[in-house]
Amino acid sequence: MRDANVFSISRAMPRMSWSPRNLYNLWLRSIGARSEEVNFTRTQQTLFQQRWTSKALVRAYHGDFINEKIFKRWYLPTTLPDVRPRQRRLGDDTAALDSFAQRTEQLEKQKKLQEEEERKGLAPVGSLMLTEVERRIDVFMFRCCFAHSVYEARRLVIHGYVLLNGKKHQNANTRLAPGDMVSVDPNAIRFLQKPKPTSESQSDAASSSDEADNQAENKTVPAQGHSPAENQLTPFNLPPYASPFIFIPAYTEVSFPTCSAIYVRHPTARPGYSEIPTPYDADGEVIRLAWEWYSKMRPRNRSKRQLARMPENRQ
Repeated sequence: MRDANVFSISRAMPRMSWSPRNLYNLWLRSIGARSEEVNFTRTQQTLFQQRWTSKALVRAYHGDFINEKIFKRWYLPTTLPDVRPRQRRLGDDTAALDSFAQRTEQLEKQKKLQEEEERKGLAPVGSLMLTEVERRIDVFMFRCCFAHSVYEARRLVIHGYVLLNGKKHQNANTRLAPGDMVSVDPNAIRFLQKPKPTSESQSDAASSSDEADNQAENKTVPAQGHSPAENQLTPFNLPPYASPFIFIPAYTEVSFPTCSAIYVRHPTARPGYSEIPTPYDADGEVIRLAWEWYSKMRPRNRSKRQLARMPENRQ
């Protein structure tokens, strides 16, 4: 269960939301006054305190609504991929055989990969610990920009506004498989509806109507109606300060005219780049220390009774 005040400025923990307060908290943690709190190169905190702080920040953004015990049991990978360069052993004649067989394309590809690894460094595999969270249907909807927050995406799923592969789906804990298609009812998307008039706009409209009545006595203005094409257009009212959050990850394929998206594949990482969106450095200290915390504090055993309670996993 998530906290009561998720956008608290005193704690300044970024969340999966387009809220202006969340944007301010993100600025505080990125370049603002509280950015030095996650710079552990010069700190008096113990290693336990550094890991605890990193874990709290990572969990606040990635699935704060997931129970901690459930997160540790079902949403953490056993290990991370080993991307360390393999040392060439004595007697390894793979390169000589490729050159003898005139496999120039394979040799050039391997050479480019080695140059890229030397230039950009190792792949930031620490962020891949959050792959299972990104597979959730509610998080996937938020990544596809169908909801202004992950909490709104959960509400749409639970209330029956979402289709999974053409069938109604109401389990927000489902983890998608590559090729799954998620469709959302356009009438349930908040920023595709006409904005409701506020009290200030109503008072302004009343005053303007009085002025219009007074001017109508002196001159008449021909009425101009909207064309049928304009009436059929779908309204689009983007919330304020939402532009920093409008992006689509590489592992999704979104069709905005049909309000549907396809989960193409699982997120991955390559040298200098990670496909999992996170407010922190994908290969930075926060992600690394959070993984160190969970690698020591996670439960190890899964009995048959626990396996029966596992959230739906479509593989």
